[in-house]
Amino acid sequence: MAGIKALISLSFGGAIGLMFLMLGCALPVYNRYWPLFVLFFYILSPIPYCIARRVVDDTDAASNACKELAIFLTTGIVVSAFGLPIIFARATVIEWGACALVLTGNAVIFGTILGFFLVFGNNDDFSWQQW
Repeated sequence: MAGIKALISLSFGGAIGLMFLMLGCALPVYNRYWPLFVLFFYILSPIPYCIARRVVDDTDAASNACKELAIFLTTGIVVSAFGLPIIFARATVIEWGACALVLTGNAVIFGTILGFFLVFGNNDDFSWQQW
């Protein structure tokens, strides 16, 4: 039953993060949909780590280059997701209030993605590596 509660709380966190993103786009004060480009970063962020976990043997206790590269690429994707709204706001494509809402949504969504990997990543009962 603990897995169900974790899954429900993670889905609630994802919904809250997407709500902040949509508020940053659709409020009549802002009315610009450029911040929706961060959705690509949400999709791309777990891919390097999932590929590295599938390729790498976990029998090695030491850190290996494949996992390190995957974490580096994931970090680059996450930093880009936080940087894009700031660049849009500096270029006056979006307002600073919309930028703040998108950055709040980014923090919630990436926290949700991290929570998914912490909850379901090491558990052998739920085999998400088959995807």
